[in-house]
Amino acid sequence: MKEVKTIVKAANVTAVDFGRMEDLNEYVLELGPDVKIPGKVFGGAAVGTTGSDFSFQSFAPGTETGFLHTHATHEELYFFLGGKGEFQVDGQVFAVTEGSVVRVAPEGRRSVRNTGSQPLIMLCVQYKTNTFDAGDAADATIVDGPVAW
Repeated sequence: MKEVKTIVKAANVTAVDFGRMEDLNEYVLELGPDVKIPGKVFGGAAVGTTGSDFSFQSFAPGTETGFLHTHATHEELYFFLGGKGEFQVDGQVFAVTEGSVVRVAPEGRRSVRNTGSQPLIMLCVQYKTNTFDAGDAADATIVDGPVAW
């Protein structure tokens, strides 16, 4: 099984490498002895996130999530990085393709499938709903000092 490689780890940064997106199918997420999801890898623990989690997933042509799911408190953003497919939320089905972004509220009953001839590559970011406010958008501070390239 493919493994995430650490690039750098220091007090204020962790960087990792998941490899090429076309090789995501080498990952297998094991949720139990009988539940294995090919082409999926979570990354939050690898980089030490404290307010969110994320996963990459590759769906081979003709494959799908295979189930609907919801969350108790987590909203999700799905970024489609390659391929084409369909997304379903609460029975509404719509097309997604490279460049599509989908936000789903915790209660949304969701699933994904690949309808194309190439892998459908997806990045999903999961975070607690209703935690970002207008003040957060102005949270950054530009600091003095040169950029050290």
